[in-house]
Amino acid sequence: MYRLRFFILFIFASAITVAFISGPIDVNISTYLLIFLVYFLFTALYSNLKTIVRTGNVNVDYSISYNLSLVLYTGPLGLFIFEVFSRFYVYFIRKKNGTADEDEFLHTFYNIGGPTLLNVFGYYCFFTVYPYLEHLTFGFWFLLIPIVIMIDILSSILLLIIFHFAGNISTGQDAWAFIKGKSMLDTLKGAISNGLLFLFLTQQHWEALIGLFILNYLVSRSAVLQSRTLQHKIERDRFEQMAYTDFLTKLHNRTYMNKIMNELNESEQYVGIVVTDIDTFKRINDTYNHNVGDKVIQHFANHIKSKLNHHDYVFRSGGEEFTIILTNRTYEECQKLVMLLKEEVERTSAPAEYRGNTIDVDYTATFGLNYYRCEENNDIRKAYIQADELLIKAKNNGKNRVHLFNSTSSTDQEEILTIENENPT
Repeated sequence: MYRLRFFILFIFASAITVAFISGPIDVNISTYLLIFLVYFLFTALYSNLKTIVRTGNVNVDYSISYNLSLVLYTGPLGLFIFEVFSRFYVYFIRKKNGTADEDEFLHTFYNIGGPTLLNVFGYYCFFTVYPYLEHLTFGFWFLLIPIVIMIDILSSILLLIIFHFAGNISTGQDAWAFIKGKSMLDTLKGAISNGLLFLFLTQQHWEALIGLFILNYLVSRSAVLQSRTLQHKIERDRFEQMAYTDFLTKLHNRTYMNKIMNELNESEQYVGIVVTDIDTFKRINDTYNHNVGDKVIQHFANHIKSKLNHHDYVFRSGGEEFTIILTNRTYEECQKLVMLLKEEVERTSAPAEYRGNTIDVDYTATFGLNYYRCEENNDIRKAYIQADELLIKAKNNGKNRVHLFNSTSSTDQEEILTIENENPT
């Protein structure tokens, strides 16, 4: 923290030194005060359009800067005075509103010194090189745009140093994420805006200058509102996903299952509703521990998910119970898939850590399948209850087996399918 404070105060002291040794303000006081008021007014408006973008481990405030046009017309001292007033205005407003960062006061000194130094660098570059380019068509822009790009690069370097001292960036990956977060379009927009403002100032076109400020404000406000709307949508989607997702298995939960059932209820699709359960799961928890039991649940969930198509659904509907909804399949295809799930579960083991060692836990599962046609006057939940009852019957008949029922068949006959030499855990 000491290095950070020293670096920021060094930047601020350097800005003061450069501003005063560069001489007086380049325009008369009355003109400077008018420019100061116009720039200050729109700076105050822009302070309410703070856009925060997370790059790596760092939150960065983005807003357009008009400092280059100001320093080109009023000189380094004119820019420094403006920065002192505008930055402390923003500081006090944020303190009043309770939005100031913990180190906002310290950061204010950097926000004065950093932009002043960088734009004074641009000031000297411009007036050193421009005499050689002013006779060229678009020579003004050929010079100004590279200067703005250089200022942006130097600003990124200074910020990386600040973030490094603050501990926000500690790896090259974090630094690269920050650099990639910079927008070249924003840089070009800043270059064009500053160039036009400087031209309007030199020609005393006050209506055009204020009009450009207003235009940029409206565009920026619209962009911020769109960004906030998008952010709110992302947050809503994230909360919805959390509400519909089982934490342990990352599968959809029972709430989402009810939602899908409501959607399927009137679809008139043929679906296979499967309710499955890990056999003697309590014995696994009692023999090992609940962490091992969780690994078995995760293994079973991943096994089911790996065998399904994109149009199928799987939900964790209870502790060790899962519900599968198979769509776009015949009864025979559903039967074949469920038998495959059962057989492959029996042939595989769930890896888990137990008392410092990696163990393989053997387990089996039992399935109840009800093949059903969704209809408006026949609630799909009844078919789900039937599938659950089929599971219970299969459990009572010895576990590690499949009990099936084809609700669309005219025979209404149940089937019990098993494989020989079953070894339920």
